[in-house]
Amino acid sequence: MMNIEVLELGPMGNCTYLLSQGQDALLIDPGWDMNFIEHTLTQKNLTLRGVFFTHGHFDHVKDCEPLLRAHRLPGYLEENDVALSGLPLEVLHPYRGEQTFAVGPFTVHAIPTPGHTAGGVCLQIEDCLFTGDTLFPGACGRVDLPSSDARQMRKSLLLLSKLPEDTRVYAGHNYGGKCSSFIGYERVHNPFMRHAIKDEKVIS
Repeated sequence: MMNIEVLELGPMGNCTYLLSQGQDALLIDPGWDMNFIEHTLTQKNLTLRGVFFTHGHFDHVKDCEPLLRAHRLPGYLEENDVALSGLPLEVLHPYRGEQTFAVGPFTVHAIPTPGHTAGGVCLQIEDCLFTGDTLFPGACGRVDLPSSDARQMRKSLLLLSKLPEDTRVYAGHNYGGKCSSFIGYERVHNPFMRHAIKDEKVIS
């Protein structure tokens, strides 16, 4: 059975996710405080099998290079965000578009969701969806930044709205004291997703 631990690290309410199954572990968006992350892995006697990033903004990748080098693991990042991340290619596993990866006991399905950044993805593992800065409970990511695109964001939200309603959402920040939700709840209560659904014929 997969366990999910939320590590709220850094000054921007970032949520790093530590997934474990048995003694195997996976990290999503480790951007801050690698000493704490390493301590947590050691304390729980976990072996890190993979590192994935939802996008390349600095607050999601900032301090991860030493961790990647120490564990001799490449960070999986969609190729359109490689330059944005500022990370050297030798510590990355760039990929293009929708992909499925088998990493230890984990199967990670990367769903391209541009809008916040050109290479933003959501990572689906079992019935859980790690949405980075694409989808938040009741909100969506900013689209006024370099490489952002409001129209692409609406398309991405529409795509996510079609996932099973019991899909659990885990967002990239703890905004408003909440970082998780369900797709079914967001369809009804998230105004940005509701508008994307309403305008499906226009934005498709």
